[in-house]
Amino acid sequence: MDDLRDRNEPQEVVDWYVPRQGTEVVDCYVHHRPLPESVRPAPPKPPRKRTGLWIFLGIMALVIVVLVLAAVFSRSSQPEEAGPDDGDASSIIDIFSDSNTTIPRDTNYDPSRKLTVSGSHGEELTAQEVYAKVNPATVLVVAEQGESASVGTGVIMSADGYVITNAHVISGGATCWVLLPSGMDYDAKLVGYDADEDIAVLKLVQAEGLPVAEFGDSELAVVGDPVYAIGNPLGIELRGTLTEGIISAINRNVELDGRTLTVLQTTAALNNGNSGGPLINRYGQVIGINTLKMSGTGVPDEATVEGLGFALPISNACFVINDIIANGKFHGLPMLGIMVSTVETTDGATAVLIEEVQSGYGAEEAGVQPGDVILAADGQTVYTTADLLTVRRSHVIGDSMTLTLLRDGQVFDVTIVLRSSKR
Repeated sequence: MDDLRDRNEPQEVVDWYVPRQGTEVVDCYVHHRPLPESVRPAPPKPPRKRTGLWIFLGIMALVIVVLVLAAVFSRSSQPEEAGPDDGDASSIIDIFSDSNTTIPRDTNYDPSRKLTVSGSHGEELTAQEVYAKVNPATVLVVAEQGESASVGTGVIMSADGYVITNAHVISGGATCWVLLPSGMDYDAKLVGYDADEDIAVLKLVQAEGLPVAEFGDSELAVVGDPVYAIGNPLGIELRGTLTEGIISAINRNVELDGRTLTVLQTTAALNNGNSGGPLINRYGQVIGINTLKMSGTGVPDEATVEGLGFALPISNACFVINDIIANGKFHGLPMLGIMVSTVETTDGATAVLIEEVQSGYGAEEAGVQPGDVILAADGQTVYTTADLLTVRRSHVIGDSMTLTLLRDGQVFDVTIVLRSSKR
């Protein structure tokens, strides 16, 4: 996860930053704690010409020094905070930020343009094959703020340059550009973003024929599935890094600052700069957008807890992405207003049981009750919650959806108006 140290600052602050020169990306130093403008040092002199190895070693040495100094300072000047075993929300790095961005907008909204996820897949791929398939569609995202910048990752969803990333990556940016693994760079306009969902969509200027990622149904993910992450940890120098792990949990609700994100939990290593990048299944399909990681003590520079990363499930994020592309903003998820689970029936099959009916939504108004069993949705037989979500995914806010219910031996239909999740 990209640490948010100050709600008014970008998540990954480059202490000094030299804008791109042609297609060349110059070095930058990722500073782990934003400095006030009044004490910001002058840009350093251009570095001497040296080999790529020395550049890499020098930057890694600087990062290590900053981490050590920050750790020493925080231990001596701050009281000890509760660790993750205490369940303290402060142990999760806060990523919510609604800093205004002045990145030029792309207002050519296109309701016909849709991100779609596939429930089918090809053969299982090796790690090398996954990287070869997805890395060409994984980009470096730079949101410039004068002499500083926020650096993250993005995923190309269309050949003409629609790119998905995190809202906190572009938060507060004045201009934005992206770099492809091929070395090509493009100016980017902001189509729209939603800070609560932490999703932003960019449109690359005059882009065509770009490599595109394939998106898989995150509802099919189960605990133990192998997954991969591609991103730009610590910024530009280590861009295009592949890490691997497993799905540790699904539908994990993470509460931060009074808001809740439903995420996939993974052991794939995520670090500063991975935000907005793809979480990929073993078939080379993007099933999540990497967004945050767990910190050990709540002090960002002491992220001692490992293997606790989180990604936004793409099957949920597609609602946000498609609404942004169509309207420039997200109006909320289309909600039935029920909590459901998949249960086993007496004949060994499965069915969808309504566990809870939420107040103020269409299901309550239609007379749906806890304990009802959903047999079909819009005429399509429903066996699992994934089946129900697949049908719901075809609707937008204001649409009506017909559920066939079983209650006390009686089968009947109800029509439910889908309401926005934003109350």
